Amino acid sequence: MTIIKAGTAKRDEAGQDDPLGPYRAELISDTGHLTQFGAFIEELPPGSHSSYAHWHRSEDEMMLVLSGEVVAIENGVETVLTPGDAACWKAGDAVAHTLHNRSDAPVRYIVIGTRAAKDTVTYPNHDRVLHFDRATRERTYTTLAGAPSSGPLKS
Repeated sequence: MTIIKAGTAKRDEAGQDDPLGPYRAELISDTGHLTQFGAFIEELPPGSHSSYAHWHRSEDEMMLVLSGEVVAIENGVETVLTPGDAACWKAGDAVAHTLHNRSDAPVRYIVIGTRAAKDTVTYPNHDRVLHFDRATRERTYTTLAGAPSSGPLKS
């Protein structure tokens, strides 16, 4: 058993220069060396996005708001989420989703998702598909039509 005390998990963060805005994440499952699912607590300051709108072919994903307010955007439909609200995205369902903090205070939420050996992540608004192999850590990108792509996102 691995106990992870508050404030001791591995961290990931981005600054003001990130195109999605700054964020801070506590990587709970990585710190605990879990392999079957990922779990992290993310904090988004006002104005930040969680990700580019995307959906996973092979991985379930869910989030639960702990504090603050965030807008979940699913295929362009917006829903305000507050503490205790959750969103679930089933693997293979083409529901492109992202979160946007439009409030004037930080929002904190936990994200939990399966970790498939291989996954395909579709970014429909950017004409990109990520093909990811967890064992080799290899990432390749194509366009939505399947043509090779030189970069992760269309400018």
